[in-house]
Amino acid sequence: MSHEPGPSRTPPTRRPRSLSRADIQAQVRARKEQFDEANEKITARSGRNLVSAILIGVVLAGVMVLSLVLLKQVFMVVAVILVAFGTLELANALRHANIHVPRIPTVIAGVAMVPAAYYWGATGQWLVALAGILLVVLWRLIEVAFIPPRPTAVGVLRDLAASTFVQVYVSFLGSIAVLLASKDGGQWWVLAFIVTVVLVDVGAYATGLNFGKHPMAPTISPKKTWEGFAGAAVAALIGGVLLAIFMLGQPWWFGLIFGAVITFTATVGDLCESLLKRDIGIKDMSSWLPGHGGFLDRLDSILPSAAAAYVLWVVFAG
Repeated sequence: MSHEPGPSRTPPTRRPRSLSRADIQAQVRARKEQFDEANEKITARSGRNLVSAILIGVVLAGVMVLSLVLLKQVFMVVAVILVAFGTLELANALRHANIHVPRIPTVIAGVAMVPAAYYWGATGQWLVALAGILLVVLWRLIEVAFIPPRPTAVGVLRDLAASTFVQVYVSFLGSIAVLLASKDGGQWWVLAFIVTVVLVDVGAYATGLNFGKHPMAPTISPKKTWEGFAGAAVAALIGGVLLAIFMLGQPWWFGLIFGAVITFTATVGDLCESLLKRDIGIKDMSSWLPGHGGFLDRLDSILPSAAAAYVLWVVFAG
């Protein structure tokens, strides 16, 4: 009796187990925990929330770039908004040190200086600046005369000096960027110095985060290092050369001057605001911009750099 072989049987293949909803949620939670842990380490070393800082920075930079490229008058409107918030922030912050700067005239004077610089040039800017300072000073004197409690004579002088400082530091320096943008081709100079300031910030942040060991000014800004400053300088010099050639129509060597000057003004502006906040006794000017603090915390490097860029334009292109 013969036996015929039966049909061969292949072992059944196993299908990969499909992930359940619970598995997916567990993986998402694990990834989020890893990301949060890494973000906390970066925040502890750099002093800022990385995700919020990037998002807010991209939005602010995008608004400025689009306004400069599309229509310069829109940039003037953006500057008005930034000056209004900046002056209000600083006036509010000074109250932590018992320094009273009248907020309403401060914002009005600052906002008026921006269109004056755009439409009436440097002459209009200076006239409105002087009128604005006079308005704020008189307003404060009237408050002292009629609204109790009355401060001491030293307190009054301190308030008047601070009121003048707010107009010069925020309003006047901010309006210089608008003054430069109003010139023929000036919008490209404004865009160039803003891009260079961003390169300084990014270069200092990346280099300082990875290699920073030697504090630059430990009593003012402990997280700012010489290694970060070197990274900022390299980024600004390279960017300055490229911007000079392809955006400003200047020789390559001017880009080195441009990058070096903006590196200096941006760094000094950052340190000066850190010193101001330390003297007032606050960490940030406000909490309006998550990851950044306040508007002035983002404009601290831009304000003095605007004046430097305007001087460079007068010397080399004006």
